[in-house]
Amino acid sequence: MDGGGDRLEERVLHPSNIAIIREVYDGPDSQDMFVVELEKALESRCSIIVIEPSQLGDETARWITAGNYLHKMAVISGFSSVVTGFVWPHNFVPQAPLAIFSVLCTGLYTASWQFDHCVKYQVERDPGKLARLPILSALTATSPVVLVRKDDTRRKILHCTVSVAAAALCVYKLYGSVK
Repeated sequence: MDGGGDRLEERVLHPSNIAIIREVYDGPDSQDMFVVELEKALESRCSIIVIEPSQLGDETARWITAGNYLHKMAVISGFSSVVTGFVWPHNFVPQAPLAIFSVLCTGLYTASWQFDHCVKYQVERDPGKLARLPILSALTATSPVVLVRKDDTRRKILHCTVSVAAAALCVYKLYGSVK
């Protein structure tokens, strides 16, 4: 890429650790360039990423939302399984499906999102926080998608712990009922 890499660098990284993927169509492969710019911004761990191209922004927001739902379902079903196990200690039937579902959601989340750079980002939808962004006035798109980098360590620990606890309680009850 003779000189194209420099142009890409200028378009993606903003001096304040904010990446802006501009909706500038430079040719037939513009959509591919948008994806490359997003990947570069994700890999460089920018604190804020603004995505102007609506198709790429919508796809990225849906991907992050799907991961959020899997995380929430893993936590809710795992917690429900543990609570159900204590409320009905002699009835294994309502607890087991919840624990299995929690483990499956955790496994799917881990397999699909563990190595994805998007896992570290959340879509910012709060109009108050969006209004405080210094770069928002310079954007050309009317409704860009704004990604904010967040630490997801506690989130991963939470859903893994809850899922393992739910599964362990089910295995313990199953082992106890076989004896």
